[in-house]
Amino acid sequence: MTEPVDAAGRYEEIAEELAPRGARRSQMFGMPCLKDQAGKAFAGLHQGELVCRLGRDTPAFAEAMRLPGAHLFDPAGGRPMKDWVCVPAASAGHWDNLAEAALLAKR
Repeated sequence: MTEPVDAAGRYEEIAEELAPRGARRSQMFGMPCLKDQAGKAFAGLHQGELVCRLGRDTPAFAEAMRLPGAHLFDPAGGRPMKDWVCVPAASAGHWDNLAEAALLAKR
């Protein structure tokens, strides 16, 4: 049996890893998020899941959506954000790569 993932702790590790590349902590939709140097949010932590803006037509988006339990981010219910993917803590091993892809994504 695998140990449960500390989603908040894992998110903080990613924030620390990306800080030297210009990522800074902030808030969006009442959740902790990371913003790039231009002030655009690219990742966050929502209900124990990593949320990343990957762009719906990118390989990273397709990769993320193939992970078990991954789904479009829908913070208000009823209007999913088509470029944003939620990745459950069970797939936290992929969070680093997806957060980095979101930071590097062209907007």
